[in-house]
Amino acid sequence: MSPAKVGDDAVRGWIVPVGGAEDKEADIAILKRFVEVSGGKQAKIAIIPTASVLADTGSRYEKIFARLGVASAYALPFGTREEAQKQDWLDALDDASGIFLTGGNQLRISAILGGTPVARAIRRLNAHGVTVGGTSAGAAILSEHMIAYGDSGPTPHAGQASLAPGLGMTNRVIIDQHFRQRDRLGRLLSALAYNPFAVGLGLDEDTAAFIDPDNVIHVTGSAAITVVDPSGLEHSSMPTTSLGKAVSLTNIKLHILTDGGRFDLNSRRASPAAAPPDVD
Repeated sequence: MSPAKVGDDAVRGWIVPVGGAEDKEADIAILKRFVEVSGGKQAKIAIIPTASVLADTGSRYEKIFARLGVASAYALPFGTREEAQKQDWLDALDDASGIFLTGGNQLRISAILGGTPVARAIRRLNAHGVTVGGTSAGAAILSEHMIAYGDSGPTPHAGQASLAPGLGMTNRVIIDQHFRQRDRLGRLLSALAYNPFAVGLGLDEDTAAFIDPDNVIHVTGSAAITVVDPSGLEHSSMPTTSLGKAVSLTNIKLHILTDGGRFDLNSRRASPAAAPPDVD
C-alpha cells in the first residue's frame, strides 16, 4: 500500500514506530514525545486498539494520554470490517492530531482495516500533518511492507520472514519490533533480502523511531535501534537458496543507535547521540 501523496502546500506528519513494552508508568519518555509532536496540550489522540483482543487496551491508553495532559484521548475500537465503515468513528478519526495503534497481532489490523475507509483515512491524515504511530504490532503495520510473522535467530534463512501489505505510511523502511529481546536480526535481514530498497529498522523494546517530515529518524528510548542499510548490497543468494537454508548477503551496513541518535533516510547517513559533558 503506497503512501498517500503529500500536497504542495502540506507537510507530512511524523511517523512513530515503537518497539513495544514502552514505559507507561515512570519516565514515559516515548509517549510524552508522541504527544509533543502531535500538538502538545492541544493534542487530540485517537487510539486504535484493533491489534489487541483485550477489552481494556483502548481504555488503558486513554488514561495514559489523559495523564499526559492532552486535550482529548479516545479509543476507536474497530473490531470488524463493518465497524470500519461507521461514520461517527471516521469523523472522530478525522478530528485527531495524533493516531496511535496499540500492540497485539498486526495481522488483525491488516485483516480488519486493510482496504477500508479507516486505512485510507490514516494515510490521508498523515499526508496532511497528523502524527501516526504505533507500538509492537502497531509499529509493524505502519510501513508499506510489513513483516507478518517469522522465525527468530541471528542468521537469515530463506522463508524466515513472511511479508504482508501494511498501512503504507512510508515505503522507505521495513520495521521489526521486540528486536533484541526476541532475536530477530535474521528475519529482518531475510525480509530485506527479498528487495533491498528499504532500510530495516530493528526496534528494541521501550525504544522508538520518530521519523520527521524530512525523513530523518530521531531515536528515543532506553535501549537501541538497529538500522540495516542494504543500499550497497553486492551479493544475495536469496534467489538460489532452498527454503530453510542460510542466505548469503555481502556489503550490508549496520548501525546501532541509542537515545538521541539519528539516521537520514534520504542520505543514508547515521549520526550518534551527542556525547555528554565530562563529569569531574
